[in-house]
Amino acid sequence: MILNPDTDLELVRHLKAPPAKIWRCWTEPALLAQWFAPRPVVTRDVEIDLRPGGSFKNTMDVPDHGTMVGHGCILDVVPERRFVWTDLLQGGYRPNPDCFGFTAFILLEPEGAGTLYRAVAQHRAPDQRKSHEEMGFHDGWGTAAAQLDELAVTL
Repeated sequence: MILNPDTDLELVRHLKAPPAKIWRCWTEPALLAQWFAPRPVVTRDVEIDLRPGGSFKNTMDVPDHGTMVGHGCILDVVPERRFVWTDLLQGGYRPNPDCFGFTAFILLEPEGAGTLYRAVAQHRAPDQRKSHEEMGFHDGWGTAAAQLDELAVTL
């Protein structure tokens, strides 16, 4: 994947858990709810229709900010290797009027007993990328990746 430094953000981590366990944490609603947002944010009401065109939904209860509902559309699924979704669309490839405006690529590669984990957020425009970075993309997605690995190694 070639990144565009003007519009893309990337997080790379070396996780202890193998791709199969990381994949489960990304694709099983009960598992995703346990790690998806940095604590103390609570993720709930997770729905994952794991197919291109399927819905990817969740609700996050964010202390001091209220409730945030996310509804995206799954674009690509390669079990244990690639999960791509966007909030620009809702399930069924329907336009999403309430989106933040990015497409996420979750890329998993075996690395010894663990996983090389890459999360890429592609934005529509440089100002959206900048806003997402200033909101704490690296810290937030990094913390979530650590929580993901913490859970995955227990499976």
